[in-house]
Amino acid sequence: MNSHELNICPGTLTEGFSTYSPGCLRNLFNGRKVHHILPYDQPTQNENVAELFMENRKHISISGVQEKLSFLLEKNMLRLTQKGEQGTYIFKPIPRDLKKVDQVPANEHLTMQIAKQVYGLNTAENALIFFRNGTPAYITKRFDAKEDGSKWGIEDFATLAGKTKDIAGPNFKYEYSYEEAGMLIRKYVSAWRVEIEKYFSLVLFNFLFSNGDAHLKNFSLRESTKGDYLLSPAYDLINTRLHVDDTDFALDKGLFADNFKSEKYKIRNHPNKTDFEEFAKRIGVSENRTEKLMRPYLEKQPLMETLISRSFLSQANKRGYLMMYQTKRNYLLA
Repeated sequence: MNSHELNICPGTLTEGFSTYSPGCLRNLFNGRKVHHILPYDQPTQNENVAELFMENRKHISISGVQEKLSFLLEKNMLRLTQKGEQGTYIFKPIPRDLKKVDQVPANEHLTMQIAKQVYGLNTAENALIFFRNGTPAYITKRFDAKEDGSKWGIEDFATLAGKTKDIAGPNFKYEYSYEEAGMLIRKYVSAWRVEIEKYFSLVLFNFLFSNGDAHLKNFSLRESTKGDYLLSPAYDLINTRLHVDDTDFALDKGLFADNFKSEKYKIRNHPNKTDFEEFAKRIGVSENRTEKLMRPYLEKQPLMETLISRSFLSQANKRGYLMMYQTKRNYLLA
């Protein structure tokens, strides 16, 4: 899709828009009329821009493998932050060292939009944005930034679990189970009965949409206006199987602290509805609520297929994305 001749909003994937739709502008850019084309050449094509991007990387404090840069909104224009400035957006260009790297921004954007629009998950606001030559990148609004320039408190699950690279080694963010991670919510969140349901839905979503990088640093608690902590908006949701050959779960123990598996799981080597029901029970979701929470993931969702068809993935990767979803849904139903 030519980024200069759009007919789909690169934020909400709504048809009939040649740039960001009013809803996207309201939620992502505080209603300002931001254009979907950045005022930058792609860094690989402009040495001056490359230097700006390299300098920006030095002072952003977001961890992770994928390259992230800090942006802010100045009037109606997005720009790189300078030293000492607090960014309000995280910008992620096409990464390196993956299969189909050019599809990564569209993949993450689509997965985030499906999470929000189809399954009602609370997600960080996001969109695609494009360099002058039409190359896509992913942009997301920081949910830890307050309007007055200060920050909400954020604690990722690796920190809550007491895991750091120095203490637990290089794989510290993967050495855990989702059951144990759920217990962190029960320990640190006073309104845990509400938040644990959100967490259960997010773990189930990550399985269904093949997010094999849902590690401890990709779950966080955020300070609320009341001063307590709640599950943060979801972020870094992406179908990793389009790019790497990974397993069903990022955490090495999988769902359970004791490596429990249903009989069908043992036979097929993939979890099913029974396993997720047991997982829900262990982290404190009631049986009647579990059934209600799981129902949307077990049923076909026409809007999900519509969003895939409108996404900025290539046609071949749209088909691959849908097939991977259908395979995982079949595992659940088995």
